[in-house]
Amino acid sequence: MMTASVVLFNTPKTQIERLFESVRASACVAIFYVIDNSPNDAMRILQETYSAAQTKIRYIHNENLGYGASHNLAMHEAIEAGAKYHVVLNPDVYFDSTVLSELARFMDANTDAAYVLPRVEFPNGELQYLCKLLPTPADLIFRRFLPKRWGKKRDDRYCLKMSGYDKVMNPPCLSGCFMFMRLATLAEHNIFFDDGYFMYCEDFDLIRRLHRVAKTLYYPAVKIVHDHARESYKSRAMLWAHIKSAVRYFNKWGWCFDRERGEINRRCLREIKSWQK
Repeated sequence: MMTASVVLFNTPKTQIERLFESVRASACVAIFYVIDNSPNDAMRILQETYSAAQTKIRYIHNENLGYGASHNLAMHEAIEAGAKYHVVLNPDVYFDSTVLSELARFMDANTDAAYVLPRVEFPNGELQYLCKLLPTPADLIFRRFLPKRWGKKRDDRYCLKMSGYDKVMNPPCLSGCFMFMRLATLAEHNIFFDDGYFMYCEDFDLIRRLHRVAKTLYYPAVKIVHDHARESYKSRAMLWAHIKSAVRYFNKWGWCFDRERGEINRRCLREIKSWQK
């Protein structure tokens, strides 16, 4: 059984309906958890609108616990329901009907993997570089605050652009916009989102912990579309939330001194260089 979840906060109805149509058309998701952290429960209508659909909507109107803590509610329920795979979704993604079944087939064939990310594109077809090394503080500072030309070489390395994004690879840090995960691994190792992150960096933290115990793979044979708005580049409140989460991440894992980060990043780079010989 497969389940999925999305967290809403004043999300446009058209956006969540587009996502649900992607999930419904896949015909392999038994329960779609909609955790709504908005001030009102206007989106409860989704549960009624799609009551006859093959995919059951489990609508949860909740206080705003944050992105990761909200998805944790769904993942714990999914484990209790006996689900094998769970997909954490951003409301701004969509995909065709074959994507989820193909990812399930891929994960069935790669039992040592706990997570898989497909190719991710903008609506215009441009590739999003969402496979990364474990970040250093300089990586995030260069990306956000300095002119692109100053840090282009460093950023290209951080985003693993030299890989070509055309092969299966095992990066230690991947995007949280679409997280296809094996629930048995999460349950066995008690790996869930750290509730201490309200928004941003919770995906880096979770995938780093998963990468310790299993493979976290990029699989470019299938693709999704991510209509990414980059809110922290437009809103001071979102920028501040991003900064606070980054501080929490580096306080937890290490700022300048993080031996594990260095070892994992070197292993990832060695793997990519071995393809190029």
